[in-house]
Amino acid sequence: MTRKIITGYSNPTVKFVRSLREKKHRRRERKFLAEGLRLLTDAREGGRLPEILLMAQGREGHPLLDELEADVARSGGEVIELPLDILAKVTGKENPQAVAGVFAEWDTSIRLIDRNTAPIWLVAHAMRDPGNLGTMLRTADAVGAGGLILIDDCVDPFSVEAVRASMGAIFTERLAQARWEDFLGWLREGEGQLVAASLREAVPYRGAPYSAPCFVMVGNESRGLPEHYEMACDLRVTMPMKGRADSLNAAVAGAVLAYEVLATLDER
Repeated sequence: MTRKIITGYSNPTVKFVRSLREKKHRRRERKFLAEGLRLLTDAREGGRLPEILLMAQGREGHPLLDELEADVARSGGEVIELPLDILAKVTGKENPQAVAGVFAEWDTSIRLIDRNTAPIWLVAHAMRDPGNLGTMLRTADAVGAGGLILIDDCVDPFSVEAVRASMGAIFTERLAQARWEDFLGWLREGEGQLVAASLREAVPYRGAPYSAPCFVMVGNESRGLPEHYEMACDLRVTMPMKGRADSLNAAVAGAVLAYEVLATLDER
């Protein structure tokens, strides 16, 4: 097994990998960066291997890393060893984890979604915070959802911050991206109940008539959902707010609603 040793900041591979922290370069190359043995192990178990595996010199050995390195080498990928300070420059973290990988992005077309593979799907409209997007992916994993569908102009799910926040769920959950018109057209071609938290002609979220496959939609963190998006939903539900705040965090609202949908469907 051959490892490539890199010791200089000016190395072309270092510059390339570092460039993937910027959206314009990720879009051009259709590749992204993930950091940490746990994330890379989740990716491997989900059938995705990095095209480039970066390992810090002097790191502690680990059986999972040995298996990952062997699989990357067998698949024709590149294994690179480099000083920790250069890895820090690549990942943009002062205290980076000892392993990172460059992955090819995959097709996120809505047409690849099979709605009948899960009773619940999460939908996010114009979500701008990578932490919220990562939380939505983790929630999808936790409730057994089919995946996460991103509507209109959301934050890049392949950004370093969103990938990190997903805690590996980016590799295990189905991810789709679509414009609203395309999503709604696809949804209405088959079964599927579109549900959103709302104050417009809404019923209490507890005990609402949810049905599978149920698409739980949350809106932008500051603006919520546009009115005509809400009115296109099959069901609008409201959550009680007993404090001074007038709304929940978008990802939290999605999690609360998803668990209620799950509980309702499990009772049937």
